[in-house]
Amino acid sequence: MDTAEEGDICRVCRSEGTPDKPLYHPCVCTGSIKFIHQECLVQWLKHSRKEYCELCKHRFAFTPIYSPDMPSRLPVQDIFAGLLTSVGTAIRYWFHYTLVAFAWLGVVPLTACRIYKCLFTGSVSSLLTLPLDMLSTENLLADCLQGCFVVTCTLCAFISLVWLREQIVHGGAPQWLEQNQQQQPQHAPAPQPNEQAPGPGQGAAENQPAPAAAEPPADNGPAAEVPDIQMDPAEDMELEDEAGAEDVADANNGAQDDMNWNALEWDRAAEELTWERMLGLDGSLVFLEHVFWVVSLNTLFILVFAFCPYHIGHFTVVGLGFEENVRASHFEGLITTIVGYILLAMLLILCHGLAALVRFQRSRHLLGVCYIVVKVSLLVVVEIGVFPLICGWWLDICSLEMFDASLKDRELSFDSAPGTTMFLHWLVGMVYVFYFASFILLLREVLRPGVLWFLRNLNDPDFNPVQEMIHLPIYRHLRRFILSVVVFGSIVLLMLWLPIRTIKLILPAFLPYNVMLYSDAPVSELSLELLLLQVVLPALLEQGHTRQWLKGLVRAWTVTAGYLLDLHSYLLGDQEENDDDADQQANNNQQRRNNNAIPEGLHAAHQAILQQGGPVGVQPYHRPMKFTFRIVLLIVFMCVTLLVASLACLTLPVFTGRYLMSFWTGSAKIHELYTAACGLYVCWLSIRVITVLLSWMPQGRRAILLKVQEWTLMVMLCNTILKTVVVAVLLAGAIPLLLGLLFEMVIVAPLRVPLDQTPLFYPWQDWALGVLHAKIIAAITLMGPQWWLKTVIEQVYANGIRNIDLHFIIRKLAAPVICVLLVSLCVPYVISAGIVPIVAQYSPGVTMEMQNLVQRRIYPFLLMVVMLMGILSFQIRQFKRLYEHIKNDKYLVGQRLVNYERKAAGRSSTAAHSSSSQE
Repeated sequence: MDTAEEGDICRVCRSEGTPDKPLYHPCVCTGSIKFIHQECLVQWLKHSRKEYCELCKHRFAFTPIYSPDMPSRLPVQDIFAGLLTSVGTAIRYWFHYTLVAFAWLGVVPLTACRIYKCLFTGSVSSLLTLPLDMLSTENLLADCLQGCFVVTCTLCAFISLVWLREQIVHGGAPQWLEQNQQQQPQHAPAPQPNEQAPGPGQGAAENQPAPAAAEPPADNGPAAEVPDIQMDPAEDMELEDEAGAEDVADANNGAQDDMNWNALEWDRAAEELTWERMLGLDGSLVFLEHVFWVVSLNTLFILVFAFCPYHIGHFTVVGLGFEENVRASHFEGLITTIVGYILLAMLLILCHGLAALVRFQRSRHLLGVCYIVVKVSLLVVVEIGVFPLICGWWLDICSLEMFDASLKDRELSFDSAPGTTMFLHWLVGMVYVFYFASFILLLREVLRPGVLWFLRNLNDPDFNPVQEMIHLPIYRHLRRFILSVVVFGSIVLLMLWLPIRTIKLILPAFLPYNVMLYSDAPVSELSLELLLLQVVLPALLEQGHTRQWLKGLVRAWTVTAGYLLDLHSYLLGDQEENDDDADQQANNNQQRRNNNAIPEGLHAAHQAILQQGGPVGVQPYHRPMKFTFRIVLLIVFMCVTLLVASLACLTLPVFTGRYLMSFWTGSAKIHELYTAACGLYVCWLSIRVITVLLSWMPQGRRAILLKVQEWTLMVMLCNTILKTVVVAVLLAGAIPLLLGLLFEMVIVAPLRVPLDQTPLFYPWQDWALGVLHAKIIAAITLMGPQWWLKTVIEQVYANGIRNIDLHFIIRKLAAPVICVLLVSLCVPYVISAGIVPIVAQYSPGVTMEMQNLVQRRIYPFLLMVVMLMGILSFQIRQFKRLYEHIKNDKYLVGQRLVNYERKAAGRSSTAAHSSSSQE
């Protein structure tokens, strides 16, 4: 321990050192902040919850001080006493966490499932036997899994309701719902001819309910103006304050008070509630109350949002005589529930109107909010479920001839697996809608703002589809839905059905595509499909050049169509035309064109759309003669272009892939997914080379030749290509092959091949599966904690292809991984094929059956051995920690701060780590 020099002070308390409280210099900091008292440092570390200096980032080190009577080794009785204490603590925690897991993973889902089945059984006996059904042990696992799904649905419904309420509170209720507060003054007695209308300061005193009813909503929503009543803003605010201070039990303010939610009160109520306390992970039993409330909430939501709508829909379907048709759809429960929700929405509208007639304002407001909830729920189902499903089925119907299928085949597949078939069609429809929306966003980047006025801008920050669902009436949503179906369906006809008919007419032998799956093929079609869909195609679509090329093609087409049809100003605006002109001339032309800008009707449509979609500017444009006829020609030109582009996309990649793969497979038919992927990559590479050459064209032919003739460029190019090839062979060839083969030996072969049969291995299939496994392992590694493999992968990804470091990749990534995989593959093989036969020669007890058993089961056996060794090493570390903990509890009397020494910095940091683990 070093003593402080004269004049040195503590950086925290600014006091000098004393023999009882000496000063230390525990970190790299120098000057006036070099020294500190140990007590001050300990207090600061408890306050900051850090173990290092915030300035120099050096970790503080402490040396433990033990009692002088501490033995060199702990007595056995002390170890056993500490072990028994730890075991008792572990058992207590085990019982508690078992109770928590049993409550949340057993009681809650099982109760939800049994209550759900009891309610939908439809008999009184099921209600009477519900307590016995709760204690039944039949189908526990299946009921728990189904109950988890039910609980998830109820929790999602609850969260959606809370979120929808927030949307109504912050975005405002619809105007027809807010008329509850705005029509009250109209119901007051009309003034007589000799009387005068109350002024701004008279209404509140003479007719007290009127100001409360005329109070604007506190939800910041759009409020309509009240006729014949004008109030000063300052006085209006005073009236609001007075009305807010009145008794809450006033009938006219009841509905308004229901909507006034104070978030602060909820925050104060939930200050002490954390996830650990709510789930019971803090060691307390308060979570049992939360379990009870979750079970009650599940029961309430099942009863309100599932049981009642289902039975309302069931009675409706039976009454209308559509029971057989609904049962034939294979989705009787879902369709019946949706019908019940539709009828429930109609009943809520009717009850809302009756409540308005009899002036039950509180009931009217409650019914209106319930109608909004049902309306938004149905619209979400239509937008997210029904519309993509229609698109998916329409895509399938229009592409039947491309795969030599018929509607009868689709009907058979639907009857055999209705859920899977509907999900696949919904997924295809969602992908189609997503890419269509992405293309519309790309068009907005090219076209003049205002051209696509009839389509909503998804990038608009003010665009909120939930607010539109709340405020817009049903007929507008229905009109928008029908328009979307017509537009998307027409695009499918134009880009899928019509090109297929054209291809069959021009090239009869080109179609259909071969997409049959052969289970007895040496190469699994499904595994390679997963490989292409998960690795190859995403890698192509993620290239930044693809979007740039598409955007350039769209811009080139727009410029061409604009100049051919004299619609350049309409499509791209006047800015590009005036780039090369003088500023004065550009301003004059702009002023002249503004005078002849958007016609009144179209401008009104633009403004109407912009009021819904957000404040987006509309650039004016020049309107040529015969504008409507030119727009029609533009649409025809666009349809022809889409048709030609679709023909090229459907034929060129597949034709190229078939031609190239014919050199390998001959005349054998292969899956068209492979030919399309091969042709797509070849076309992409060709376009990439052409774009590079075109980028060199402005430099002149001589400059291009000089670049080609430069040896340095060729050496660098060859060097980069060689490096890329080596890295591709190692990372995309060797490692996936070894990984897939190891997975085959450890898991697949022992599970699928009996001992009396010889397993067959296909390197191509193992490589394909290994690519998927490598991708999954890499993704998990990047999402996990920081360790050497994650650091290396991030560094390789950051370097990219241009700055590829072959030495770093081989030394840090490829060599360690390949060595581990080779050892995992070779050591068991050497043992089973080399050592065991030698032992069998000298030991007659080792039969051929035993040798075969060892050879077939040695890989999973060694995997279990490695796992047991890992568990054993973990337990040894835990025992060392327990030993240190027992020693510190019994003999540790204090800790002394360690001064920083530059030569022993590494030793100090190590001591700090050990001391922190002891704490």
